[in-house]
Amino acid sequence: MKILVGLSGGVDSSVAALILKEQGHEVIGAKMTIQSSGVPKAKGRGNSCYGSDEKEGIEVARKAAKQIDIPFHVFDCSKIHEKIVIENFKAEYLGGRTPNPCVLCNALVKFGALPQIARESGLKFDKFATGHYARVEVLDTAFGFSRRLAVPGVARTVPPTAIHTAHAEKTTPAAYALKRGLDPKKDQSYFLYRLTQEQLANILMPLGGYTKEQIREIAHEHGLVTADKSDSQDFYSGDYNDLLEIEPKIGNIVDETGKILGTHKGIWNFTVGQRKGLPGGAAEPLYVLELRECTNEVVVGFEHSAFKSGLVATNPSWILKPEFPAKVSAKIRSTQTPVDITLHEKAGELIIEFVEPQKSVTPGQSVVLYDRELVLGGGIIVEGR
Repeated sequence: MKILVGLSGGVDSSVAALILKEQGHEVIGAKMTIQSSGVPKAKGRGNSCYGSDEKEGIEVARKAAKQIDIPFHVFDCSKIHEKIVIENFKAEYLGGRTPNPCVLCNALVKFGALPQIARESGLKFDKFATGHYARVEVLDTAFGFSRRLAVPGVARTVPPTAIHTAHAEKTTPAAYALKRGLDPKKDQSYFLYRLTQEQLANILMPLGGYTKEQIREIAHEHGLVTADKSDSQDFYSGDYNDLLEIEPKIGNIVDETGKILGTHKGIWNFTVGQRKGLPGGAAEPLYVLELRECTNEVVVGFEHSAFKSGLVATNPSWILKPEFPAKVSAKIRSTQTPVDITLHEKAGELIIEFVEPQKSVTPGQSVVLYDRELVLGGGIIVEGR
């Protein structure tokens, strides 16, 4: 096949391109630029995908492409990134929520705009690939279903006994599953749950069956310029106030009874579950429990109050949709091990009950739903209960 690989300038994407070429595919490298003019250069807190030196990243990606001996192109995705990712980032933080920019960027920019712009430029390719640690499989081979699952865009359900016969009729559209990466320390499926069936049909993730250590080893064996390059640590490694472009807004830090404990300079400087930067002198450490945009208050309390029995999420996105109620598992943050839940759907919202209470349910973050290794979908958290 002819495959376009999104090169970030890091070790993962460059090894993905190398693996695909060694498999005999015709590989093309592509680097997207997302930094708008006027964005402050991030300072000294590790790599980031936004606000860092894009010119340096482009040159590293170009050198890696030359070493692998593949063509290399750069595509400007900054306008659509600004409209989709940055505007949402600002609106969410100013509204007292903590967004996850990587989720939107992956679904709408990296796996959306980049291959589309590449095609519009005249490039022809069969598949688009990245260095994500996750796996895409045709539904027939994605074993492990424990309940009936509807495939969005495909008018049928898949019972457990029909996994290997679901495509017996040639007219049945192919359906795809997204699975967790085999390396639990590097699994990135949490950030990919908003991918659609159409996108999954046209992408490859060759690193899903590898560990990070194996990828580093491959890069060293081939002398890739990215072999020792550190991983991206955050969306933006500078001060978020650089991006929000707003003056401080003084408000109160209060406890659960409404008692004023201190002041703050903007609720966007806090996130639910945060401990740092809070008033001292309490009998126990304080945690941020809630951000109230309407009153410009940061509500804090002791650790026991940070646990919730469930949550409500909106704007659901499905890869494989279960029948409700469903006993599945979920992550409320990317680094979490999936926890057991009961899932309901009501009026377009996801209602989740945890088997065991969970700490720091954060509005604006994603809850991602799993059936064992399969990513079912997820939604945006609006409140913990």
